[in-house]
Amino acid sequence: MEMETQAKLTRYAQEVRQELDNILTYWAKNTYDEKNRTFHHRVNKENQIIPNAPKGTVLGSRILWTFSAAYNFDKQRYAKFLPLAETAYQNLIGYFIDQDLGGVYWTADNQGNPLDTSKQMYAHSFAVYALSEYFKAVPKQEVLDKALGIYQVMEKYSFDKENLGYIDAFSRDWQATDRLHLSSGGAKKTMNTHLHILEAYTNLYKVWKEEGLRKQLYYLIDNFLSHIIELSSYHLILFFDEKWAPTSQIDSYGHDIECSWLLLEAAEALGDRSLIDKVKPTCTQMALAACMGLDADGGMKYELDRKTGHRNEEKSWWVQAEAMVGFFNAWQMTKAKHFLDKSLASWEFTKKNLIDKENGEWFISAHNKNGDKVTLWKCPYHNSRACIEIFNRIKHKH
Repeated sequence: MEMETQAKLTRYAQEVRQELDNILTYWAKNTYDEKNRTFHHRVNKENQIIPNAPKGTVLGSRILWTFSAAYNFDKQRYAKFLPLAETAYQNLIGYFIDQDLGGVYWTADNQGNPLDTSKQMYAHSFAVYALSEYFKAVPKQEVLDKALGIYQVMEKYSFDKENLGYIDAFSRDWQATDRLHLSSGGAKKTMNTHLHILEAYTNLYKVWKEEGLRKQLYYLIDNFLSHIIELSSYHLILFFDEKWAPTSQIDSYGHDIECSWLLLEAAEALGDRSLIDKVKPTCTQMALAACMGLDADGGMKYELDRKTGHRNEEKSWWVQAEAMVGFFNAWQMTKAKHFLDKSLASWEFTKKNLIDKENGEWFISAHNKNGDKVTLWKCPYHNSRACIEIFNRIKHKH
């Protein structure tokens, strides 16, 4: 490898490791409620806590994943964050798991009482993702059992045995519902939920290599190759009816680039060489398709509605984080230098436009620097994961 590229990679690794320190320190300092042994789920841009804000399973799970993943990444450096992972675990099982009917609620009130009790598979996937990560850090059977309990109700109620894939949402008692938090126009199946089930089941499979789960991972990868990735453009289709008929014409660049590496990660977790060889060209094409969202400044726009021609120009924090990883992954697959350049450009854009050097963490977007730093959606997982992924890939895989 040429010396200039090596120097860039060395600097990239050093900078993302430092940024991971910053992100973890921010969340420990500004969201941990030591008195009540919980986390604040809403903090404004000046790092002031918004009182009585509801708590969400998605944010709670992402906090648990982040502190667990940091510990798993470097046990010595991040040992001090393991107690916070423990608190996040206790919150997840105490506030969000439905002890009577199984699965997890969408939200709880500030005291941890159930609020929105609908069963959204998006939230379930993050609970499985986080519990699997925590189990790597603290390999207690009870932790794995909690992950498996959620996985099993997803399979029992959400898995569509006739058409395959997963129905997005249910009422608390697992009946059909129109409370579709991620849907558009009543779509029963969504790309976003399937993407995060794929990610969750991949992480679960790494710690629990069971044949039924293995089969579901194969199904999920095939769902993407057969239905969710539009093979004429290699963009993702976002919304579907039960039988996989598309109900939208929106290209989401951030999801395109995120899927391009998560799909390969799933195939690699299965250890199936023929499947890896099958998905790699598709993952490369998806990374190329996502380039349509890039600007000359290195930032990635949000989405394009092909039906109306309207382009959302917002450059969101999570999209840039996924672009860092997705383009780096594409470079690893192809050795095409332009992909590495795009990953580096995403990081340069992020440093310049998204990292809040005064108050910490990342702004919601380059266009919105006044939004809250912590919300049910604004979380530590995309950006901390990007830092861990980039560092590990530079150290071990390039």
